Amino acid sequence: MRTNEAVSHSQRMRGVTMIELLAVVSVVAILSSIAVVSYRSYLLRAHRTDATTALLRIQVAEEKFFLQNNTYTIDITDALPTGLGVGSTTPNGFYTLVVAADPGSTNSIATSYLATASATGRQTKDTPCPTLTINDQAQHGPAATATTCWH
Repeated sequence: MRTNEAVSHSQRMRGVTMIELLAVVSVVAILSSIAVVSYRSYLLRAHRTDATTALLRIQVAEEKFFLQNNTYTIDITDALPTGLGVGSTTPNGFYTLVVAADPGSTNSIATSYLATASATGRQTKDTPCPTLTINDQAQHGPAATATTCWH
């Protein structure tokens, strides 16, 4: 049998206090803000594969073009045999693509090229890697962050 003291104690313990509720809401808000920042950072890094894939595709197309024409080309949008048929943006649209003569090499499109993928739209928030490059020697750039940006 219950005593009056046990009954009154159980009646008082029915809900949560406002302070307990605020503490739980605060913890959930802090964890959510950390998760959102981490997720956005992950998305920016994941979208880099859009650029690296496109640049590797340009590299293969340039080498094929060179074998057939004994020169490289800056025309990436026209289809073969005059261009590479790749497109001026990456497949998902996160980067714009440009090919030019490599100023770090011969600076002549006949013997060298530098393909560049520049971030556009939301991807410009990827401040460590706003541009990615590859040249006719298969050197990835930018040189200071090549290992970080290409992985």
